[in-house]
Amino acid sequence: MLCPSEELLQKNLALSTTWQRYLAEPSFESFVELAVSINSFTEYLIDKGITVLHHASHQLEQVALAYFNRDIGHPLPQSTLDDLSERVRALSRLIHAHASATAGLPTHGQEPQQASPDPGPTGRTWLITQDRAAWAGLEAQLGYFGMAAEFVTWEQALPENAGLAPLLLLDMGGLPETEWRGRIETLRQRFEMAQLICLGVRSNFDQLQQALSGGCDSCLLEGTPTHAIIEHIMELHERHEQEAYRVLIVEDSRTASHLIQRTLQENKIVCEIVNDPCQTLNALKLFNPDLILMDMYMPNCTGVEVARIIRQHNEFLSTPIVYLSGETNVALQVDAMRLGGDHFLTKPFNPVFLNTIIMSKIERYRALRRSMYHDSLTGLLNHSSGKNTLDMVMSGVAHEGGFLSVAMMDIDHFKQVNDTYGHPVGDQVIRGLSWLLKQRLRKQDILCRYGGEEFLIGLPHTDGEEAFAMVDRIRQDFAQIRHPYRDSHFLATASGGIATFPLHQTGDALIKAADEALYRAKRDGRNRICRS
Repeated sequence: MLCPSEELLQKNLALSTTWQRYLAEPSFESFVELAVSINSFTEYLIDKGITVLHHASHQLEQVALAYFNRDIGHPLPQSTLDDLSERVRALSRLIHAHASATAGLPTHGQEPQQASPDPGPTGRTWLITQDRAAWAGLEAQLGYFGMAAEFVTWEQALPENAGLAPLLLLDMGGLPETEWRGRIETLRQRFEMAQLICLGVRSNFDQLQQALSGGCDSCLLEGTPTHAIIEHIMELHERHEQEAYRVLIVEDSRTASHLIQRTLQENKIVCEIVNDPCQTLNALKLFNPDLILMDMYMPNCTGVEVARIIRQHNEFLSTPIVYLSGETNVALQVDAMRLGGDHFLTKPFNPVFLNTIIMSKIERYRALRRSMYHDSLTGLLNHSSGKNTLDMVMSGVAHEGGFLSVAMMDIDHFKQVNDTYGHPVGDQVIRGLSWLLKQRLRKQDILCRYGGEEFLIGLPHTDGEEAFAMVDRIRQDFAQIRHPYRDSHFLATASGGIATFPLHQTGDALIKAADEALYRAKRDGRNRICRS
């Protein structure tokens, strides 16, 4: 839910520098650069889920875009400059306050102290409710994953040490509907950097409007099961830096292609330029882009012809193609999209609009790709993509001469869990182990739902002894989780087997050896880890 304070401050400095550059040289070109910089920062804050910051940045963006017109002279009127300047300063103050809250830095304008003061808890979870017993299952589940919730009633005030950026879960069911908006607004004013999630809201337009307009970030509707609430909360805690977006620019004009590249790079989009359309296929295979941005008319070849050639290859059938051209004939634009394109933008392009279109297309493309490569129940890699990823990682480890350990984990007596408690409860047990694995493993590790209740874990640069220590700790902790069922609960255990490269030389050999070790653990009594 929080992002590195140093990164946040660097991005704020870049925005402030762009603003100062416009004030020094107030031209349309420098205002374009400012608008793109604000748009890029807003996208970043939305991605990070920092509510109060992205709201402030979005307001600044909307004001700036209102003046994004070549007919408006520069410098802008003094009153407009004063308004924009105050908005930039206000955003900067919020950013420094957030950085201070999350990293123990001195607040903006204060001198650093000799010893860094205790910033206090910034990521605490609070549940405001009139009926704590109704949320006992949620309380227990949060505790298993290291996110213990603290309770207060609506009549109680959160203590002074509640945290500067807490997660607030609001049980709206025990609160008169006429009080919703005022209560949420009060919490939002006190906890500007908090995540506010309303629970128990009916699928009712008026209730949802009150909650959202009051300042909450999201609503989980009445009847949302505990596991879905946990999953939503864990997604907030698991926000991480995703791989940079990649765009292949197919444009015969070197000047135009570099201008496009510079525009996209403002949003940290990685670009590869192809000036000769005949080289497009080679570039696609080497660069593996998320999107192709292509001119309509190029020497000896049109963009439509290139698109049709690309679409003859199955691996590129879903890659979005966006045309960027001076062509304004609607009939030709329709034909261009019908013959392989996904969107049409006309030159001269608005850089903010270009960035927004490109990023939204890539987000949808990645969501589609994710659904193809990930398991729908757990969000982990599926069987085939897990094996492919293991093979790629193993190739790198073999080249470096290092270790790679593979573990296979399996939930014990899982058929009995399904038969006794039902398949929905069995699914929740699988989710429980997957969440625990995601929480405990490193960013570079491979995590795959191999099939049913079985998980494949790849641990690069980890020898057998280190792998055993990591996996066995996860096994012990999983055995402590109380899985709710009606008014009671039950426990489940897991077993595992570990194999290590270079003792086993291929991905298939590692999986086979780890699987054999897993079955040995099962034969030896379960709830244990064995090494091959």
